[in-house]
Amino acid sequence: MLIRTFCLDVKDAVRTINRFEVRFALDGEAIQHSKELAATLRHRNFYQRSLIIEVLDQSGRKIHEEVVYPEDQQRT
Repeated sequence: MLIRTFCLDVKDAVRTINRFEVRFALDGEAIQHSKELAATLRHRNFYQRSLIIEVLDQSGRKIHEEVVYPEDQQRT
């Protein structure tokens, strides 16, 4: 199975805070990793109101967006 590089961009409303390159065989694995990263940020109380994690494939196309604090998105 071919291993591909994905980028996980941690962003707030204005800018990209950090970019991580990770390697997975499937899109779903990268998406699951973004969900786990979001849960870790919530657990560590890394609070920024509009924090999201975008999963980008090798071509730079966004394949998933994970909201770190979804309850805040519902209030706005």
